[in-house]
Amino acid sequence: MSQWLNKVIDDATKVQDYLAPVRQQALEHLRAEGWPTGRNEAWRFTPLSSLKEREAAIDQLDSAVASKVESIPGVDSIDIVFIDGQLVSDLSALTLPAGLQIHSLTNATQTQQTEITALFGAVKPTRHLFGLVNDALCQQGIYIEVQQSAKIDTPVRIVNLATQDTDAHTRVLVNMQNNSQCSIIEYGSGTEQSFTTAFAEYRIGESASLEHYRFAFFTELAKQVGGSHFSLHDNARLNSTLVGYGSELSRVDVDIIHAGEHAKAKMNAIYLLGEGELFDLHSTIEHAMPNGTTEENARGIVGDRARAVFNGRIHIHRDAQKTLAELNNRNLLLSRRGIINTKPELEIYADDVQCAHGATVAEIEEQALYYLLSRGIKRSKALVMLNFGFIQELVNAIPNPAIRDWLLPLLSKRFESMEVK
Repeated sequence: MSQWLNKVIDDATKVQDYLAPVRQQALEHLRAEGWPTGRNEAWRFTPLSSLKEREAAIDQLDSAVASKVESIPGVDSIDIVFIDGQLVSDLSALTLPAGLQIHSLTNATQTQQTEITALFGAVKPTRHLFGLVNDALCQQGIYIEVQQSAKIDTPVRIVNLATQDTDAHTRVLVNMQNNSQCSIIEYGSGTEQSFTTAFAEYRIGESASLEHYRFAFFTELAKQVGGSHFSLHDNARLNSTLVGYGSELSRVDVDIIHAGEHAKAKMNAIYLLGEGELFDLHSTIEHAMPNGTTEENARGIVGDRARAVFNGRIHIHRDAQKTLAELNNRNLLLSRRGIINTKPELEIYADDVQCAHGATVAEIEEQALYYLLSRGIKRSKALVMLNFGFIQELVNAIPNPAIRDWLLPLLSKRFESMEVK
């Protein structure tokens, strides 16, 4: 057991609220599992030494930072802001469209508490160490309900900023009722020494449709572990886009559970690692019902002495006949001192399915680079062009053109910082 985890368990025993039964279960799992060693497959390639003996200093919240949250040009979003784990947005002041309700976990009514308790931990797997930490310590979070047949055109943007050396634990719960439709953006960033766990659970009802984004832009000393977890019911639709940067410790888990028939899920992921950074993406697709479809594409660009970890698993249950599932992971090394650990998995127990998976690791083509340099293009600009070419297909697939236009210059700036000197 680590010093940090011992303190987590001690602090969690002092939290008493309506989620106490869920927290108690999480504590029991944490005590039983303890700190993961190098033999733990889920953490085999992701060192946790920087966190094991961590002592967080909790400073006063600087609420002025909330006013500095930049909007996405062309996207008139409903913004909900967390700073260092504290909800700073006044939810009562939000102007919400008909059919959309947003509540704080701490100020929920008795009826809402019942709904929150039923959803809390129902989608996120219990196997995740830091997910259990979030279960045990999270007090700041929101509950979003999209009512039946509601079509919410205005995206909801959840901003999570790390500004100082604190441990921050936030939770997002989303209940999309039947035939509803909405768009949700999870955005997190920070550069200072800090540790953030941010988990989101989505229940997507029958014939409901979710357009989802997660931008995990924690870099430098900002450590983050989080996840987005989805449960799809009959004829549900999910289109999810993940863009992640590397930092001292950065990991995102994505779980998609086909809990109903004829559900369709599409997930595109891009991760970009600068010098010496780490990014770990674990995804699990559970096809538990027949006639489901999943398409997952993950592409990563890894800089000098950086490490990327990808573990993608598709599990076809015995009753999940007529399943179509495909998983592809492609990686580009900017330096031979970069490391990529990729592990795509297929576990199939049904006999009438169409499934495929694959992974590739390549380097920048010297011939292509030489061609651009010979045309008078600077090396830094040439590398940006080649990097864009590698991920362009996934960027073009982003459903919202305004988000795509906002993301392009951010990626260009990121590529320039990743150049191997």
